[in-house]
Amino acid sequence: MNSTLLHFLRTFPMLLVLPLRLLASDSSPQPAPPPPPANLEWWREARFGMFIHWGPVSLKGTEIGWSRGAEVPEAEYDRLYRYFNPTRFDARAWARTAKAAGMKYLVLTSKHHDGFCLWDSQYTNYDVMNTPFGRDVIKELSAACRKERVVFCTYHSICDWWHPDYPLGSPGGKSKKPSPNMDRYHAYLKNQLTELIRNYGPLGILWFDGEWESPWNPDRAVDLYRHCRQLQDSIIINNRVGKGREDMAGTTAGGAFAGDYDTPEQRIGKFQNDRPWESCITICQQWAWKPDDQLKSLRECLQTLVTCVGGDGNLLLNVGPMPDGRIEPRQVERLREMGRWLKRYGKSLYATRGGPFKPGAWGVSTHQGKTIYVHVLDWRNEETLKLPAIEKRIVKASLVTGGKVRCAQSAQGVELRVAASSRQDLDTIVKLQLDGSASEISPR
Repeated sequence: MNSTLLHFLRTFPMLLVLPLRLLASDSSPQPAPPPPPANLEWWREARFGMFIHWGPVSLKGTEIGWSRGAEVPEAEYDRLYRYFNPTRFDARAWARTAKAAGMKYLVLTSKHHDGFCLWDSQYTNYDVMNTPFGRDVIKELSAACRKERVVFCTYHSICDWWHPDYPLGSPGGKSKKPSPNMDRYHAYLKNQLTELIRNYGPLGILWFDGEWESPWNPDRAVDLYRHCRQLQDSIIINNRVGKGREDMAGTTAGGAFAGDYDTPEQRIGKFQNDRPWESCITICQQWAWKPDDQLKSLRECLQTLVTCVGGDGNLLLNVGPMPDGRIEPRQVERLREMGRWLKRYGKSLYATRGGPFKPGAWGVSTHQGKTIYVHVLDWRNEETLKLPAIEKRIVKASLVTGGKVRCAQSAQGVELRVAASSRQDLDTIVKLQLDGSASEISPR
């Protein structure tokens, strides 16, 4: 665990074990101030988290929420919870898998667009306590994460195609409910989030989704943001609480209420060091479990992580557990492979910032203090990697991944040469030590 994250958890120990500190209520619609920098800092330094999409839909192997009323008839989908009995669910195993992968936080779908809840909610019977399983998944997983020192977080859908008060329904929000009441649904949404924060928090992140539909508006977004921040002032909230997200690019349109960070989906975000961001990407193709889904290679997974960090962002890598409650063994093994690599080379990613060399076809760079890490992902059949000039002097160059590197610096740029025998298929990491702070170099 990096020193700043450890310092943060010591400074804010409630994220692991202590009761939640509640703030005074305020019904004003004005947005709360952004979270203190220290709250965002631990998350930016963590760089790598686990996303989990799971629920009764795993019994069908179709996409969570979206397959309701599409691949699976609505009535059949809504009855799946009656047969949901994941007897091999082991919260500690999930948390240990995240830890073994080098992930520092975990985000679970508390409620997706299908309305099913993975905790014991007093506001609905459509929850895990009314399944044959009858165990509070969020209670068990939040406790397991704290034991493994993985920060527990929740995903929560704003839209709810199942709930009668939410105006739109399946498939995919294309139908209309007969007697909706959006004000009453908004109250339901706030009540359930109060349960999550008070009963299972403190939470590291509230990861909202489903904000794009017409029943949601900017006033409701600000009200919900304030509500959550009043319950827990240290919580981090993504931009999908608001209405300005620019589709899957995940950035927020100018002037729109943007939460605390951007959320590119199924793609790596652009280089952006003036506002935090996190790419959410599946380890297979589907968010929820699908039999024989195509698993991404170790190379693709690791290079996705490295490229996200080089762009100054995080990676939230998604797994979809099976109907029996286990994360699919082949997905677990892929995550463990990533963890083994990160044990050796994670210092070049954790607690670093992206740049100063912007991402290119060759790879990315990261920096910390007086050190730049150059991650060469593709030598492009060239003998030498040519990078832009920097105003700091390179006092030493070395090859983190083994072997020797030749470094030449001039007013025209920086040239790095590594013998073919020392180049790594996954990532050749060159460490450049400078005579001053790398953060003082403008990105180029």
